[in-house]
Amino acid sequence: MEPTDQPSHHLPRRQFLQRSALAAGIMIVPRYVLGGKGYVPPSDKLSIAAIGVGGKGMYNLTHAFHKDNANITVLCDVDDRQAKEARETWPKAAYYKDFRQMLDKEAKNIDAVIVSTPDHMHAIMALAAMELGKHVYVEKPLTHDLAEARQLTEAAQKYKVVTQMGNQGSSGDDTRKIETWIQQGLLGEVHTVHCWTNRPVWPQGIPVPKEKQPVPQGVDWNLWLGTAPFRAYHEAYMPFRWRGWWDYGTGALGDMGCHIMDVPFRALKLGYPEAVECSVSTVYKDFFEEASLPESCPPSSVIHLKFPARSDMPALNFSWYDGGILPKRPEELQPDEMMGDLDGGMIFEGTKGKLMAGMWGKNPTLLPTTRMQEMDLPPSAMPFVEGGPEGHQQQWVKACLEGYGAYTSSPFEVAGPLTETVIMGNLAVRSFNYQQPNADGNGYSYPGRKELLWDGPNMKVTNFDVANEFVKREYRTGW
Repeated sequence: MEPTDQPSHHLPRRQFLQRSALAAGIMIVPRYVLGGKGYVPPSDKLSIAAIGVGGKGMYNLTHAFHKDNANITVLCDVDDRQAKEARETWPKAAYYKDFRQMLDKEAKNIDAVIVSTPDHMHAIMALAAMELGKHVYVEKPLTHDLAEARQLTEAAQKYKVVTQMGNQGSSGDDTRKIETWIQQGLLGEVHTVHCWTNRPVWPQGIPVPKEKQPVPQGVDWNLWLGTAPFRAYHEAYMPFRWRGWWDYGTGALGDMGCHIMDVPFRALKLGYPEAVECSVSTVYKDFFEEASLPESCPPSSVIHLKFPARSDMPALNFSWYDGGILPKRPEELQPDEMMGDLDGGMIFEGTKGKLMAGMWGKNPTLLPTTRMQEMDLPPSAMPFVEGGPEGHQQQWVKACLEGYGAYTSSPFEVAGPLTETVIMGNLAVRSFNYQQPNADGNGYSYPGRKELLWDGPNMKVTNFDVANEFVKREYRTGW
């Protein structure tokens, strides 16, 4: 029987238990009789397992845990060093290194799984949990590859589980304000969007280390590599700098795109782009010889996406900038006024005006800024999330207890297509330096340095087949 047929995933836990007890003629005794005033029985709490519990994993656990509605039951990490704080915080939680063993042995003890690992392991872990009928919270970007994002979107619907991607800005008040203002026409027809980030703040555009290093005690290097090709351990890859390597991460765009691009994606009802092009910073071995560094993401890039018209919204030009590159300052912005914030920002250009905001859509401001005092701005058309971005994990916990169909800010039905759009930019970046011999044998041409036409429903570049190898990677044997 598939997990979708299990009643505990269709009904809130409390309601299911009550119905079952009534059918058997059992009296439900009030909780305060059993455990005193304020006592919450374990049956009313979500049992959570976490895979990847250091760094962002610890942050997610801290925000998901609550004495009234959530227990941290199981912890899993390939690195004992990273797991130390979580294990000390929840000493009664079972601990594993291999997520497959964890799911095999603890499935009956958990209701939901939080995945906070490097990008290359998100999809395989989330899918394994969903197949067992477990609700999932997965860090951003949802997946490493385009095909994986589509797979998780479909799996969430198939297995009827509550899902959430870890782009907590989607639960922010400002995201909802911008969505309302744009959809109610304050900017007229929005035709252009610029988004940017200060990332990377880790090394990118660097060669693969040649020296060998011993694997640190407490680290299972083979499990950390997981789906990625085998290579010798080096501190250049873990625990943090993996983001700049294509085998494990998705670069500055993957790290921040789901935070920043999420706001226009929602407000402008974007779907699949129809075309993408990019420019990428070049690294040189020496003064004359261009370096080919296909293993590492570039230090900076600019990506241009084209979106078709959507119902009552016109076609859109969408540009992304990272590595310190910025769009031109709007003429309406005064010389001493800051553009966006330190982490990045966004600018919407419409037929009736412009709007600027920081990362997560923070501090949305009409331009010129004097318009903020001159206009009567409409309130958000959507209710705010309790706790805003800091309530993102708890929103998911409460939705899991309520059951499939409960609202979350970034369910895979939304997060999956958003991730596809973000990773589409990386497809262009990875195709950029492709070279092939000219027909006359005199030098090379760079067919990757052109506009790539995209068939979104079929996940295929239609005018440059080489680019399609980046739609889905091959997993290492055994994974």
